[in-house]
Amino acid sequence: MINNLAHLSRLEFSEAEKRSIGADLQKIVAFVEKLQELDTRGVMPLLHISDAANVLRNDELGGSVTRGEALMNAPVKDEAFFKVPKVIKK
Repeated sequence: MINNLAHLSRLEFSEAEKRSIGADLQKIVAFVEKLQELDTRGVMPLLHISDAANVLRNDELGGSVTRGEALMNAPVKDEAFFKVPKVIKK
């Protein structure tokens, strides 16, 4: 099983690491099996760990630069766009 996981994740493990990972996985499975013994009838699923909500600021329109100002210091450009080297080849 560890060899299959290593192959799928494109990782290489020594034999000692494989034994350690195997032991850790057995502990995880045992923990999940222990949780299966709990009676969870009537327990609502937990969606969030706390009732706290993010405090977000209101969006406010701020200063901006014109297209010409933005292109002013570009090393390579045309009349409307930055020019960058091609990185995706067909």
